[in-house]
Amino acid sequence: MNQKAFGAVISGLRKKSGMTQTQLARVLNVSDKAISKWETGLGYPEITLLPKIAECFGVSVDYLFTGERRGITIAGNILTDIVKTIDSYPKVGMLAKISTVSRSVGGCVPNTAIDLAKIDRTIPISAVGCVGDDEYGRYVISQLRRRNIDTGRIVVSASAPTSFSDVMSMPTGERTFFHARGANAEFSPSQVDIPGLGCAILHTGYILLLDHFDAPDPEYGTVMARFLHDVQSQGIKTSIDMVSDSTADYSDKVIPALKYCNYVIVNEIECCGTWKLQPRRPDGSLDLSAIRLSMERMLEAGVEEKVIVHSKEAGMCLSRDSGFTVVPSLRIPSSRIKGSVGAGDAFCAGCLFGIYNKMSDRQILEFASASAACSLFSENAVDGMRGKDDIFAMAQNCRRMAVPK
Repeated sequence: MNQKAFGAVISGLRKKSGMTQTQLARVLNVSDKAISKWETGLGYPEITLLPKIAECFGVSVDYLFTGERRGITIAGNILTDIVKTIDSYPKVGMLAKISTVSRSVGGCVPNTAIDLAKIDRTIPISAVGCVGDDEYGRYVISQLRRRNIDTGRIVVSASAPTSFSDVMSMPTGERTFFHARGANAEFSPSQVDIPGLGCAILHTGYILLLDHFDAPDPEYGTVMARFLHDVQSQGIKTSIDMVSDSTADYSDKVIPALKYCNYVIVNEIECCGTWKLQPRRPDGSLDLSAIRLSMERMLEAGVEEKVIVHSKEAGMCLSRDSGFTVVPSLRIPSSRIKGSVGAGDAFCAGCLFGIYNKMSDRQILEFASASAACSLFSENAVDGMRGKDDIFAMAQNCRRMAVPK
């Protein structure tokens, strides 16, 4: 970047923060003439000042020279999954056999972050959340660091244990979760250095499983809505995911946040549940008209760019600029399916990769459906994920299901 372009970035950041040249000079302990010189393209600051300038404006040093935020941050639930493969789901008082037991990372943050890192190791990925000072917490952080994911913003609780889920996985890929909230119940916006994020996209999940974020806010409706507003004010695009909960009132927790989202990536149950619609007909088939109506309502509620919905049969995208797109899911032989834990997060990672790389809506859905298919090849949430080249090949070469009506 030349001096004039660098100066324009500094000037823009200063004005956006509401500072005068004199105020910035005081913060950096330089003269206001130095600030003026930088902003008019007549010189650069000394290299030792760059980290302090970046910190002052809540951006990376790279951003100062490119004017672009880079990378994706995943915030929210962090837990350990204890995956148990069972032969059947028993009725009350009956027995089911456990054939295998394994440990894996779980939750929005580890699943989505690790999937993204495996898809494309060149994208800077960071994780934000809370774990306990225990074996499970150290395990999750070690798994993230193995993939070069920045864990510096993960808070370690001194009182709460790391959240965990017992995952009962059937041979068909269906699964049931028994969840302990643990440290996730302590995670709050006060633990997130929003100005210091420095990313292009912040993806947060899951609404309905983050107690402090789900709490009411007198001005914004929910604390999550306020949090997303504050993130967007830093020039960061926002994305959310939620959890499927048959007992929850989605509307109270979800609708206030929508006007501060660039992207919403959820399944058909969560999308329709927000508007008290049924995503399936009595015979179990997908009701595409109900899903589309719920997606339209999300845009009307304020989602800025895209609503993306995934189901077993298809992925759907409704964009403000390019309308409604449906892409059927890949046909995966049942003999190859080992589990579906993390399939939603894998689909989400594929969407975030596509959005980050400015793919078309159809390309995003094709890539995301192949990413989700990869997760079926493993009993846990992340081991089945592959690199982008393999995923592109799967998207192009594998057969797809029939288009839902």
